[in-house]
Amino acid sequence: MSHLFDKIINFVKWPLAWYILILTPALIYSFRFFQINVKMFVFLAGVVLFVFSKTMMDATVQTSMQVVAHELTHSFFALLTFHKVKHIRLNPDDTGGEMGFVGEGNWLIIIAPYFFPLFCFIYICVMSFLPGQLIWNFILGYFLGYHIDTVASQIHPDQTDLKKVGYKFCFMFLPGINLLTIGSVIVYNNNGLSAVLKYFNFVNHLTIQYFTEIKTLLGSVF
Repeated sequence: MSHLFDKIINFVKWPLAWYILILTPALIYSFRFFQINVKMFVFLAGVVLFVFSKTMMDATVQTSMQVVAHELTHSFFALLTFHKVKHIRLNPDDTGGEMGFVGEGNWLIIIAPYFFPLFCFIYICVMSFLPGQLIWNFILGYFLGYHIDTVASQIHPDQTDLKKVGYKFCFMFLPGINLLTIGSVIVYNNNGLSAVLKYFNFVNHLTIQYFTEIKTLLGSVF
């Protein structure tokens, strides 16, 4: 089963990269339509709290937390694509870590920590069953701040994972997919799980609208 999933995921690598790249302008523009409400203010307060707490956090602890999130996300996507995880190890000097799994693997396992907010995802799964309280929005904001900081600190030219999937692919895929995941978390915070699908449809609609306008403009010129 894992071998079949690897083939499918590796096959859609470049079509998906082009799709996300095409969506990127609409994803940027979509942020201006986000609803500003009490939930949003509380959510942003959670993000701000993370920023302040980071300044008081020991550098070693901060790095260890980032490495843990990184390796757990690798492992989550390995399991998601039917690979058995053999081990997760953290370097004693906090310089990084590694995880091992059975099978060949795929690019999604490699690149997942650079866009997927694992702790936000787990928290949303739990939060969906809890009664509505503003404190949940605050905590979700804190987790998103943590995710953004982790991704920002780990995307650099010397990162071996990025070399494995290719810098060209990363340039096409990572900016847009990060906007999509961040936007999805914000939309969920404001309006719940059902709004996330509407957000995807809205971004696709904006993209089609852009291409229609470009086609019309080119038609009038030529």
